[in-house]
This record gives sequence, C-alpha cells and structure tokens, in this order.
Amino acid sequence: MSCLPKANKPRLWGMARYVRFDRFGGPGVLRIVTEDDLPMPGAGEVRVRVHCAGLNPVDWKIMRGGPAAAKYDAVPPCGNGNDFSGIIDEVGDGVAHLTTGLAVFGGRRMHAQADYVVTAADRVLPKPEQLSFDEAGALDIAGRTAWASVESLGLAGDDIVLVSAAAGGVGVLSAQLALRTGARVVGTASPQNHDFLRSLGVIPVAYGEGLIDRVRAVVPKVTAALDHHGPATIDAALKLGVPGSRINTIAARGHRSDAGITGVGGAEATIGDLARVAELLATGELVLPIDSVYPVERVRDAYEHLIKGHVRGKVVLALV
Repeated sequence: MSCLPKANKPRLWGMARYVRFDRFGGPGVLRIVTEDDLPMPGAGEVRVRVHCAGLNPVDWKIMRGGPAAAKYDAVPPCGNGNDFSGIIDEVGDGVAHLTTGLAVFGGRRMHAQADYVVTAADRVLPKPEQLSFDEAGALDIAGRTAWASVESLGLAGDDIVLVSAAAGGVGVLSAQLALRTGARVVGTASPQNHDFLRSLGVIPVAYGEGLIDRVRAVVPKVTAALDHHGPATIDAALKLGVPGSRINTIAARGHRSDAGITGVGGAEATIGDLARVAELLATGELVLPIDSVYPVERVRDAYEHLIKGHVRGKVVLALV
C-alpha cells in the first residue's frame, strides 16, 4: 500500500510541493514533487498551509527501510516527515474549535514536508504567539517524547540524572524538564555544546571512552538516566549503579531488557502534554535551539546535516 498523501474530493485547482521518496535509501532518494491539485479536508479535518517542517531521526530511519519502515507501514512511494507548523486555510465539516487563518502546529507521519497538510483537527494545537514557526514546526515529536520520558522516571529533587545527547532535539528538552523537577542533570555532548549546556544549568561531559570516569568526577552518584544516544549510555548508567527501572531509552529499545530498561517515548504523551511544552517554550521557561533552517529544495542537505550529528536543537525546513 502506498503511503503518499491522498486528496479528498472535491479538489481545488492549484500547485503544491511535497517531499517524496520512491525507493528506500539515504537522503539522495528524496525529491520534490509538484502536484496540480490541492487536497481538501474531510469531516473532522483541517488543511494547513505549512510554513516550517522539523526533521527527526525517525524520518531517515523510515526512509532507509528496515524495522522503522515496517513499524509505520511505509511502502514507497512515500511522503516524508512528521512535524509541521503553519496556517489553517480550510476547515472540514464538524470542526468548530479551529478556524481559517489560525496559526497551528502538530504532526502527521510521512505527510508533513509539503506545502499543504490535511490532518485530523484534534492533532493540531494553536501556536502560542510568542513561539516562532520554526520552533513550533520542530516540536511535535521532540516535545511529546521529552515530556513522556521525563515523566516516566518520577524524578525529584534528590535525583542526579544522566542525559545523553543533551544538546540534541529531544535531549535538550528532556534535560530542561528534568531540571524543573529539582534534579541535577549531567548531560553528554560534544565540547562545542558544553557552554550552551552550562547556560541551561546542565553539567556537561564529553561522551565516548572514559565517560564513566568523567561523570564520577563531577557528581557523587547517578540515580537515573535518559538515553537519546544508544547502548553506550545504558551500559554506562548501569555501571554507575543506576537501577534498570530508572533508565529510559528512546535510542536503544530492547538493549539490556533483562535489566528492566524502559522505552517510554512520544506515543505515551497526550496532545495536552505537547501543549504544556509549547507553553513553557512560549514563556521562556524552556528553550529549543534551531540549529539550522533549510529551504525545502535543499531537503537532502538538511538530512545529511542531521545524520552527521552534533546538531544543537533542531533542523527545520522552510516552505514559505
């Protein structure tokens, strides 16, 4: 079954671009397709003119095929991306709480990187005025994942939390949400991001060989861990004495399952949780750095940049 966007009759005549891949592979398989017809929302749906679309690691994992593609039933040809922000320009029957002209953000898997996205009305939220389209367009997956993963550990003021990839899209939000519980946070990151993490109140350490010794040099113990990087973080946390039940991973689900490692992610968060994260960003209580903004025509370059790593915050595509 194809996972391309589908239009509902009737259609409006116009022009629209969307990012598509016709076979599995790296960023080189992505291309911009132009359609002559604009999709119309059905009952309970809205159409959003997309301004920005955020990139996520799961996007390129789906794109290259394998388990991630199977999980989301991706069969090329497929649209691409999940996170978006924009302006509602059409409202379907039965939608009373959203109107045309309203700035919104949300997510729709394998549909977001397009000029127009049709989605269920209950899957978008009004964009807070203080939140930029860049930030809002990068928030759906990272915001929901960070909220749910931090909540899963029940952190408190006596906790010391190891957060891996703490300058990345999910990691930077997770680290700040963990700090809001009163916990101390040690975050792994490349050296160029250490001053940034310090500015947030995170104790930075370099990842890689010798991580355990570096952590022990800055804190007396570690009581919990949030992994956004992979097995090395889980192994280090266990060696630091963290119980498996207090280690949550979104990057290596199944690793050391014998130790009771959990894998709570964005699927466990509600739309209300996402709204709370957005409000915290809007009021300045959280920050979400935008590493870079690429025009949609350079979508391949954007993914190459993301895959290389060392990204601070989020990479975003601009569609207006």
